[in-house]
Formats: sequence, C-alpha cells, structure tokens
Amino acid sequence: MNIYLRPGQKSLRKGKASIADHIYFITIVCHDRKRVFADWECALAAANILTETRLWRNSKLLCWVLMPDHWHGLIQLADEESLSKLMQRVKAVSAKNINIIRRGADPVWQKCFFDRGLRSEEDIRSVAEYIIANPIRAGLVAEVGLYAFWDAWWLRDEQLL
Repeated sequence: MNIYLRPGQKSLRKGKASIADHIYFITIVCHDRKRVFADWECALAAANILTETRLWRNSKLLCWVLMPDHWHGLIQLADEESLSKLMQRVKAVSAKNINIIRRGADPVWQKCFFDRGLRSEEDIRSVAEYIIANPIRAGLVAEVGLYAFWDAWWLRDEQLL
C-alpha cells in the first residue's frame, strides 16, 4: 500500500466530469504544506510559469493567487483535455521549473488538487474576489494591490475589497 495516499484518495476523482467551457475554482497545495513560495525567487518563478499561456493550451486562466503554501485559480476549461490531465501537466511543468530555482528535486505540489465547478457569473465574481483577497486574510498585505502574486483579468482596474 502506498503510504502517501489515504484510503480512498484515488477514488476522489471517480464520477467527476470535465465540462468544456465550464469555469473551475482550483486549489493546489504545496507538498507537506511547505511555504515554498515565501521565498521571493521561487514565487516569481512559479508566477511566471503558472501564467504562461502555452502551459494552459486552449484553457484560460482567468484569475489566480500564489500564496506561500498554495495556489488558487479560476480556469475556463477547453474541450481538448480533462481537468485532471490539465492540472497534471500544470503541476508537473511548474514543479520542474520551480525546482530549477530551488536547485533540488523535492516534490513541490501535493499529488491531488481540489476543484469546484462554478455555476453563474455571480459565483465567478465572488470566487474571484475570494481568491485575490487571500493575501489580505492571511495578513500578508493590507490591500490587494500591495501583493505581487495575483491577477484577475477583468478585475485589474476595478476598486476591490
């Protein structure tokens, strides 16, 4: 038995459907909740790779925040691959690039990720505000604009929070 997987963990994705053009709220957590991105250089490298358009292929990264020990994003899924395949690639490519900066080969991300499909424009807006307010709630900054590692393409110029 794999000691790193809790019983039933493999079956968490069973029955989950990937719906093209649907918007998903995603959370990926650092391995063992390590604060990998408390290091500015690692955070910058992660932000650069995680926002690279080619990484997402035809899926769209609508909103994101990189916290010291996790990442949240809103993703509009394209129709050529499942959410699981997309996130597998995103985590693998980002880990490889982050480990170049870290000069190591330690795991960056936990094996699983968390997702929730959103239903309406109102849900999307409230989740986007939740995502970008994460650094404020964590006490890292007093205002959204003071935190370096976030973006929401439709919220950039609006007064938030």
